[in-house]
Amino acid sequence: MVLSVSASEARRIGLAAQGFANAARSRRRRPFDPALSALHVLQIDSVNVFARSHYLPVFSRHGDYDTTALDRHLWRSGEFTEYWAHEAAFIPVQDRPLFAWRMDERRVRDELSGRAAQLAPILDRVRSHLASEGPSFVRDLEQEPRSNRGPWWDWSETKRAVETLFAWGEVVSAGREGFQRRYALAEHVLPEQGLGAVPAADAQRALVERAARSLGVATLADLADYHRLKPGPARTAVAALEATGELIPVEVDGWRTATGAAERAWMHRDARTPARLAPDALLTPFDPVVWFRPRAERMFDFHYRIEIYTPREQRQFGYYCLPLMVSGRMAGRLDLKADRAGRALLVQASWRERRAPGRTAEAAQALLARAAAWQGLDEVRWSGIGDLELPARFAPTP
Repeated sequence: MVLSVSASEARRIGLAAQGFANAARSRRRRPFDPALSALHVLQIDSVNVFARSHYLPVFSRHGDYDTTALDRHLWRSGEFTEYWAHEAAFIPVQDRPLFAWRMDERRVRDELSGRAAQLAPILDRVRSHLASEGPSFVRDLEQEPRSNRGPWWDWSETKRAVETLFAWGEVVSAGREGFQRRYALAEHVLPEQGLGAVPAADAQRALVERAARSLGVATLADLADYHRLKPGPARTAVAALEATGELIPVEVDGWRTATGAAERAWMHRDARTPARLAPDALLTPFDPVVWFRPRAERMFDFHYRIEIYTPREQRQFGYYCLPLMVSGRMAGRLDLKADRAGRALLVQASWRERRAPGRTAEAAQALLARAAAWQGLDEVRWSGIGDLELPARFAPTP
């Protein structure tokens, strides 16, 4: 039997699974706990125009909080580690063995390509240094002069080697300085539960189950993308989880394939369908609500692309546009920049979606005022660019 789900129910199921509520819950001592539980992976990105990307999902779901407390929890509690789980992301340390197959695949690929042999002397040198000296930054490991840097984002051979060991699982991140990783041998910093390996099929089934729990209702492509699985293993995992009743087949009204057929979808058996869920939120471009662009279009009729790498003259909305959610719908885009020297949150452009709720401007102003206060800024300034009109200047709201 295939259950029928309306488009609005699917949105509420998905937002509830992602940890959203109708109002911010910033009174919690540790508001990041429920957010991290709902997300399973917290994507990391180097862009710091407004705020580091991993800070935004917690603010989106729970309002103002102390980002230093989140960093302490992620780096010092022993409960989280980094790996290529979606892109670079924080994951629960006990789930790291679920990615052992990915580490093995990367090692085999590097061996077959000759990359491992090419880097072998440097790999050995990095292993030896970390074994004797402990956690180190790349600058502590490097011996090459800058003129010898390679073509990988100006990476040195040492940087290439240590990132290869990170991908293989031999090396982990033991913290960051700004955005630079401090590397360590995995066995030196991870508890035993983070060092094991789960067979590939079992691990991929577990990852699809976690993706389904975090998404609530999803297509095969959605479930595969969440932890970057290939369609074949994801399909096998879905079939196994459907057989055990952990995933329930559903048909969502309006979800169609390119040929016009109903898109197959599944709902996690523990997913809830709130009678009303209409949150307002600023989202990072790397939030799971929008990071898989086909899902954002299917779920919210929201065609979204980040324009960081688009030449200025070709940008449509702005360099770092944050999706704006109002009443549980994608209502606009805000190109934000924190002017820390001038202590102002700059809204460099603000745009309204064609079906935005009537209260979108009011909601955007309230969210921006809260975001400025959260970032310790003294005012919000709008450039006047865009069709979502805001006051030229307004104050933060604690």
